[in-house]
Amino acid sequence: MPHGQLVSEPLLPGESLSSVQAQARRPILRAKSGPALSRESIHTVERDGISYLVSENYSYKSEAYYAILMQETQGLRVEPGTKAILDAFVVPICLERARMDGIPVADYSISQSCIPAPAVIYGLNYFACTSHFEVLGQDDSARELVRHVTNNGKYPFCSQCLDAGARIERAVSIFGNVSCTDPAFAEMAAGVWESFRIPLVEIVCIRGPGGFKLSSICPVRYSRLTPGEKELLSLYLSGQVFL
Repeated sequence: MPHGQLVSEPLLPGESLSSVQAQARRPILRAKSGPALSRESIHTVERDGISYLVSENYSYKSEAYYAILMQETQGLRVEPGTKAILDAFVVPICLERARMDGIPVADYSISQSCIPAPAVIYGLNYFACTSHFEVLGQDDSARELVRHVTNNGKYPFCSQCLDAGARIERAVSIFGNVSCTDPAFAEMAAGVWESFRIPLVEIVCIRGPGGFKLSSICPVRYSRLTPGEKELLSLYLSGQVFL
């Protein structure tokens, strides 16, 4: 170990960046000359004999997917696994896996026609991405939005009804930690991390009278991260953690 290198324990799942900052007695160790978060770059964090691959695109047949698959075929310990990736970004499968792991999830149905509004809908086809969803209102645009998501009725979609007063909220999870102070998101991020082990994802939730429920998890572009999120991710990538 180089002289002067500082070592500490990582954030616990469910801890937020702000909560750790508030409790710290000394300043945060800043990431110095960490890996560049360039578009589609892939980074590796080694911990306890496991390689965690960080990417902004884990989709099937992506570079990150094949990098993980290669390590799996070599018998190496790598997270996330290819099965977790395939499960995570197909909304109904994601929700069923999360439900089995005790995470509260939104009720959903699969259809190819118009459904009662208001609702949030996700496409279910090879080209669909969970970060691209539509919110149907109680107006004439609903039918057109359904046509767009289904490619004129060629593919089904996943719908989740929005109760009166419900709203969609999003937060980025980095190794199971969020930078916001919302305890509901901190708990949700910890649960999603334990279930899927994906280092970098955006969590989409529905907050309403029925509680706080998972709607989907989505890939995250490095360019969309806030300065605080970039700093937290860089601390992980550079091997530095909070003191």
